[in-house]
Order: sequence, then C-alpha cells, then structure tokens
Amino acid sequence: MTALPLEKARQIIDAAFAKGADLKLKPLGVSVLDAGGHLVAFERQDGASFLRPQMSAGKAYGALAIGMGSRKVEAFAKERPHLVAGISDVSGGRVLPVVGGVLIRDKAGTIVGAVGISGDTSDNDEAAAIAGIEAAGFTADPG
Repeated sequence: MTALPLEKARQIIDAAFAKGADLKLKPLGVSVLDAGGHLVAFERQDGASFLRPQMSAGKAYGALAIGMGSRKVEAFAKERPHLVAGISDVSGGRVLPVVGGVLIRDKAGTIVGAVGISGDTSDNDEAAAIAGIEAAGFTADPG
C-alpha cells in the first residue's frame, strides 16, 4: 500500500471542498501529490478557471521541493528570490511560491505528500487544504 492512496486523496479533496462551501469560497481546484511530487488526484469545482490544475499543483510541488509549506516558501521567495527562481527553473517551472500548498505528514511525522489549492485568496486556499488533510487523518504542515 502506498503512503498516500487514492482513497485518502479523494477524502482530502472532498473535505477541502466542504470547507470551501462552509467558508463560501470561490470555486477551487485541489491537487494532491505524493511525496515524490507525482499527482495522485485532482478535481476542480464547476466555475474554476482553466489554470487551476497547474496552479494548485505548483503550490503543492513547491512545498515538497523545498520541504516546507508554501507559506514559508513564499516568504523564502521574498528573502531569496534568485534561489527560488533557480529552483523554479530546474523544476521546469513547476514551483509556484504562493500560500496554498500544505505538506501532508503521517502519524510518525514523515512527509507523505502535499495538497495545493487555488481558487480563492491564498489564506482561504490554505485553510481548505488544512481541513482536507486533517479530515483524512493526516497532520497538516502549512509551514
């Protein structure tokens, strides 16, 4: 069994959408990546713009690539823009250093993946990601 099976990824997405509905957020796109940065699942709500898959995955990928939630990645990008630009370059442009990417940790504290959400404000995207991760029984690490 993988550390982040499809069933858990779907639980994360469903709970993130539920949190979005509770908060009356704009339509969201949610990407769930495994620890290697591979897409496990993606869904977007009706009305979400066409770049939500790339934007949400970029937030999650950046968190995994740097090993910290995208809140810290965004701050890191402001402090050391040349380094983050280089990381984005070597990743083929896959890193989006914006709040909304949250690391997923298992009970032992091991990173098993990341969730990236795009669609509303970055803070709201992050709140939905945290809710999804926690609803699936994992620990959210927003950084």
